[in-house]
Amino acid sequence: MNFAKELICWYLENKRDLPWRATKDPYAIWLSEIILQQTRVEQGKPYYFKFLETYPDVVSLANASEEEVLKLWQGLGYYSRARNLLFTARHIAFDLGGKFPATHKELLKLKGVGDYTASAIASVCFNEAEAAVDGNVFRVLSRIFGIETPTNSTTGIKQFRQLAQELIDKKDPANFNQALIEFGSELCKPRNPLCNSCPFASECIAFNQNRINELPVKLKKLKVRKRHFNYLVLISEEGETILNQRKGKGIWQGLYEFPLVETLSEADAENLVQEENVPEYLSAPQKLALYNEKPIVHKLTHQHIYTKFWICKVESLPGQGVSFEEANKFPVPVLIGNFIDTFDL
Repeated sequence: MNFAKELICWYLENKRDLPWRATKDPYAIWLSEIILQQTRVEQGKPYYFKFLETYPDVVSLANASEEEVLKLWQGLGYYSRARNLLFTARHIAFDLGGKFPATHKELLKLKGVGDYTASAIASVCFNEAEAAVDGNVFRVLSRIFGIETPTNSTTGIKQFRQLAQELIDKKDPANFNQALIEFGSELCKPRNPLCNSCPFASECIAFNQNRINELPVKLKKLKVRKRHFNYLVLISEEGETILNQRKGKGIWQGLYEFPLVETLSEADAENLVQEENVPEYLSAPQKLALYNEKPIVHKLTHQHIYTKFWICKVESLPGQGVSFEEANKFPVPVLIGNFIDTFDL
């Protein structure tokens, strides 16, 4: 079979109308690729439009503050992507004269740009024949060619990229890469793939050996960590509260949150006031009013956050406060943002 030719023919007849497919501008393609890392297309599209409207080119993005970028990114998660986006925009604007690197090798030097993103930009914008390999590609190639090597192993990553590189259409790498990803997303789905509509059904090893649910193979995931967050929502008589910026490495770096007390297990008011980092003026359980009886579970890749919000009404705040009505102007985790939107003073 002529894999590349059949794949591109399928793509040209079936591709979705996505906004970033109407441009070869490396800034727009880079922006879309960073947003779509670990984000579904339908969720990412509004952010793509928002960013292009607010920052129409790499120089305007480079001149933004980190807080402005994090606020615009709010709700997408994996906030290191936003920080890397700004870092790289500044590097391109101020160190490279506003011009994107034009090769896969040079693109890989940009912060936040891995092999897949570099290959996507290089092929779409500069017609370089570099295979872009993501989870969709792993799945398609594993099933059609019957590959049992775990896709999340070092050997597997190398093997699948090498195969994709051998298959790529050297004259039309942009359409080949987009076609392979689209094929995995829309037809060769993780569950209930549309095998009866597949142009490769007669050659597909997984289909012909009834192994669709067995492939691709993945190594077992790491154990998910369970954490218990207790947010102290201080409200003064003037309607002000306290927001702290998260420092250092870890989740939500650079975002704002209410004073946090993390406990080893779910806590009630009596347990909570005995924690070392609870302020002295909140040492009596009766000063804490629980907002949500059942913890709100916020699921991240390797950890689940079980969260309780405790309302603490005080005469005055122990530090610099902000109006609660202005709190939603700060870049915050979506967990905090949802609370701010629903809490009524």
